[in-house]
Amino acid sequence: MKSYYLIILLLSIAFPLGYTIFKRDLIKAWKALALSTSLVALAFLAWDYKFTHDGVWGFNANYCLGLYFGEIPLEEILFFLIIPFCSLFIHFALVHLRPHLTLAPTTTRAITLALLILAVTLAITNWSRSYTAINFSILTAVLMFSILFKRSMLSRFYISFLFILIPFLLVNGALTGAFSNEPVVWYDNHENMGVRLITIPVEDIGYAFSMLMSNLILFDIFRTKTTLKPI
Repeated sequence: MKSYYLIILLLSIAFPLGYTIFKRDLIKAWKALALSTSLVALAFLAWDYKFTHDGVWGFNANYCLGLYFGEIPLEEILFFLIIPFCSLFIHFALVHLRPHLTLAPTTTRAITLALLILAVTLAITNWSRSYTAINFSILTAVLMFSILFKRSMLSRFYISFLFILIPFLLVNGALTGAFSNEPVVWYDNHENMGVRLITIPVEDIGYAFSMLMSNLILFDIFRTKTTLKPI
């Protein structure tokens, strides 16, 4: 079905967008949201284009509308706009519902140190695997910046990321063939560790964290005074 990828994205954004339109809190910061999302999308699309061109991953034409920008389908561009919006929605919903739900500074430092050691180790030991090496190198940089300059934000985001992972894994599962005969997005397993969460490469967890935390950091930098609670 040619519209399969697009349908996944529309289902993902339906509730967050509808709720936000009526509540308007996140829309009040639409300029910051648009700027942060666009900048992160450009960076990740450049990475996406390079890996698509090199055959590290690719897209199944049977599940895309057929509108391409270079080798990237339209749906993939929309992915980098829609998924960050949906994820920020979940993050701010949690902040609104549980404003005091945050990790202690010592816990945040311990988790970050453990993740840094893991990310650096995986990047070094898998240096010949391009997706694994680059993915965990970027994750290392994002974690380092966050713990140095956005520690309170990181304390909240560690918690909200666990909630974000639920729909993210559902979407990624749909894109990697969990609910279809063939994957929408295929991977060359020579370029990753070959470890899957059902159908999802384990590297995608780090990929998601880097992309979404980067969006949140830039959103916080660009936003003006709104009714949004601290992030």
